[in-house]
Amino acid sequence: MSDHDVVVDLAGPVLTVTFDRPDQHNALTFEMYEALFEACERADSDDDVRALVVRGSGGRAFAAGTDISAFRDFHDGADGVAYEARITRVVNRLESVTVPTVAAVEGYCLGGGLALAAVCDLRVATRSSRFGVPIARTLGNCLSINSVSVVAAHLGTSRTLDLLLRARLLSADEAAAAGFVADVCDDDGLDSALQDVVDTLLRHAPLTMWASKAAVARLRQASLPDGDDLVSAAFGSEDFRRAVAGFGSGEPARWEGR
Repeated sequence: MSDHDVVVDLAGPVLTVTFDRPDQHNALTFEMYEALFEACERADSDDDVRALVVRGSGGRAFAAGTDISAFRDFHDGADGVAYEARITRVVNRLESVTVPTVAAVEGYCLGGGLALAAVCDLRVATRSSRFGVPIARTLGNCLSINSVSVVAAHLGTSRTLDLLLRARLLSADEAAAAGFVADVCDDDGLDSALQDVVDTLLRHAPLTMWASKAAVARLRQASLPDGDDLVSAAFGSEDFRRAVAGFGSGEPARWEGR
């Protein structure tokens, strides 16, 4: 089934969601986020589904964040808060899927794509994959508290700040060394590596895996503070509006801190 640049396919007990905008590095539209949400609903409502896989098409990207066009009509910080609420809804829904979830990553896994991969239970990546949130040099916005907590839960606060402040991208080997990626494979070996992981999950006790992943999610979300003021300030800034307007022009962003 294909819906809004997302292909959802059930093969035996495995439901696979594929972001399918390869010419745009699978940049995520709101329709694509919603299609993923609906796939999560399907995974939980269909007793035949025992694992959920999320991946991107084209070989160049898992997902290169949210499509910039989503930001062009933003007027103030309230638009940013509403946007991050929509993203949090999808991120948390993927995290709460009852069956094991696996992100199969090749190429760029950035921004919103990184948050989605991070809330999957396991990540398998090709050696050329890159992970990060380079918004400090591209857009001048910020992640929500929820998304920061997702990344920090895997990488720790020091590495998360290094990633965000220097806008650097982690290689697959660095991500594996940090514990973020479970398996790194050659660029032509993703399907085989993914199959090995899924086959292992399908052999294991469903309730044990559900209880384990639910416990980890509850630990992350416990006492999560509000961060709407941070989102409003960044998304409502002149820096952000100017960066969005000039994105793709080839000109470096000009930051004024307001």
